[in-house]
Amino acid sequence: MSRGLPGPVMRVPDVDVAIPTIGRPSLTVLLDALGAQGFAGRVFVVDDRRERSTPLPIPPGASLDVVVLRGTASGPGAARNIAWRASTATWIAFLDDDVVPEPEWSAQLLVDLIDAEGAAGSQGTVRVPLSSKRRPTDWERNVASLETAKWVTADMAYRRAALRALGGFDERFPRAYREDADLALRTLARGWRLTLGHRVVEHPVRPAPWHVSVTKQAGNADDSLMTRVHGRAWREAAGAGGGAFAEHVVTVAAGSVALTSAVLGRRRAAGLAAAVWLLLTGSFVRRRVAPGPRSLAECSAMVVTSVAIPPAAVWHRLRGALRARRRDRSGRPAIEAVLFDRDGTLIVDVPYNGDPARVVPVAGAREALDRLRAAGVPIGVVSNQSGVARGLLTEAEVDKVNARVAELLGPFDVVALCEHAPDAGCGCRKPRPGLVRAAAHELGVPPDRCALVGDIGADVGAALAANARAVLVPTPLTRADEISAAPVVAGDLATAVDLLLGVP
Repeated sequence: MSRGLPGPVMRVPDVDVAIPTIGRPSLTVLLDALGAQGFAGRVFVVDDRRERSTPLPIPPGASLDVVVLRGTASGPGAARNIAWRASTATWIAFLDDDVVPEPEWSAQLLVDLIDAEGAAGSQGTVRVPLSSKRRPTDWERNVASLETAKWVTADMAYRRAALRALGGFDERFPRAYREDADLALRTLARGWRLTLGHRVVEHPVRPAPWHVSVTKQAGNADDSLMTRVHGRAWREAAGAGGGAFAEHVVTVAAGSVALTSAVLGRRRAAGLAAAVWLLLTGSFVRRRVAPGPRSLAECSAMVVTSVAIPPAAVWHRLRGALRARRRDRSGRPAIEAVLFDRDGTLIVDVPYNGDPARVVPVAGAREALDRLRAAGVPIGVVSNQSGVARGLLTEAEVDKVNARVAELLGPFDVVALCEHAPDAGCGCRKPRPGLVRAAAHELGVPPDRCALVGDIGADVGAALAANARAVLVPTPLTRADEISAAPVVAGDLATAVDLLLGVP
């Protein structure tokens, strides 16, 4: 019997989840939900707390492959960058730590990503549960606006290739506000598509103080940055609405004129300005009270915060306009040299290998090194080779292997080796700083202008001990505690070089 040709092959996309967190208890609920669904990818949890004296609320014995990474307490955008750079998956699904995926979320995510063929990103649907027995409060209405917002990272997946090309989230946005719209607008500006999927997460309204609407005005600083980066038409492009800022400016101006005129004894001008201020403030109060509950507590809060919001909004917008002039994202010193661990980082790790024929480069190693060479950045190798002291290797064999590495990966500006035994007490064996300092000295570069890329904690330790930057590129042999302790984690050598070159 003849058989027909097979139809198109549907490939299930590989996807990891990234969750920045400040340690809220809701993280446990989220991880339990993903575990119950049998999510198969890795879950990168970025601990972005300033104080880490208590453990994260990660459920014990979770069936998930959870990788905890150390954040920099610089905001969710920076934390998400740490997560996606540590991943090697094709797709990264970003979730907030206070959402709850519906039972079929994991399965529907894969369907959405298959449907997103050719697109750079896929947005999920956010539902905010509200009481059916009363009108929502001002804060509840604020949270409920997530249901119609575009590209919110409460549930948003991006291709890792797109994130690499765009440089990820702009870390100048320090709040969970506008950093997602900025990334989406930069994506669309490249001519790439963003799609809307069918997966659903629930976003409960968490408790907030009565004055939360005033503290939220800090987001106006991010609006200033959006204007500087994307132009004045960014609100329409991002579906952000017009906002009430223009009215706030008039309200503040009227209040200022009233106070100034009163001080100068100009009663008529003070009275007219005060009337304008009172009219605008009263209108603002009515608009905020009308759709909500009419309780005394809610109405009182609306009156007080409606007086405070306009000056707070104007202040933060002005502050943001001044800060938006600073274009540099990182503020870190330029890297003048990059050092690499050898085994497990540049070549496949073969313990105590003295045979050049067994040298196999790690995928992408030659391309990554060539990019540094093309940028004029000196490169070197720093490697522990204790096999010599143990009698398992000869110096000649080590030299032959290094020659083969250079033949396959190109020349290095310096090669620094420690051939001592682990118990020799030398200062050069990683994680001690000797190798890094020696290589930096040979290159004529201060150690704090060097970076070391490696695959284990000893590489990170050596870099930090020498006051150099450290980038960890994990392998299956890298321990979880080494990953969580590393200041910077990259999923592969290409991403590590992107970070060090500052590629957007």
